[in-house]
Amino acid sequence: MRRNGFTLVEMLVALSIFGMITAAGVTLLTLTARTQQTSDRLLEEVSELRRTKALLGADLALAVARPWRDRDGRPRRAFAGGGGEAPDLLILVRGGWDSGDGPRLQRVGYRLSGGQLQRLGFVHVDGGGEAVAATLIDGVGAVRLRYRDEDGRWMPNWAHSDSGRLPRAVELVIRSEAHGLVRMVFPVGGEAR
Repeated sequence: MRRNGFTLVEMLVALSIFGMITAAGVTLLTLTARTQQTSDRLLEEVSELRRTKALLGADLALAVARPWRDRDGRPRRAFAGGGGEAPDLLILVRGGWDSGDGPRLQRVGYRLSGGQLQRLGFVHVDGGGEAVAATLIDGVGAVRLRYRDEDGRWMPNWAHSDSGRLPRAVELVIRSEAHGLVRMVFPVGGEAR
């Protein structure tokens, strides 16, 4: 006499196959999630470098030889830069966009604060006021800057005797956890000099 249904052995084999397929599926999903996390992290690291290169490159390309005044009215250099030992790395005045009343100038700076390379944007070229800080790269261990003068020499800092003089180029070397050692060179000022 034949009965409809499965035997116990058939049921155990079917459950074993189902268990193996489920385990493989969970493993595949876990692997896919880890791969996505790694991809997201790597894309963020690459975007940090691209954002830094774009912002710093634009700021330096639009640098103008316009000295500015601090909150006490003392004149400051149009472009001042250190070698990377101090937290404040460089400060400059840049041109850029037309506000309807003519070209608008902006004072910007770069600093290393708490392992972060930050860009500072000041509301006014002259005077005091707080800067808006934007983090460009996190996990920075060290920064080194050099400045190329009109004679082609590389200088460890920029404090030219002519306070309106701009360097020809700036070299930035960053050592960070995520990127290792990165070197970038930027021309300064877009106009022919």
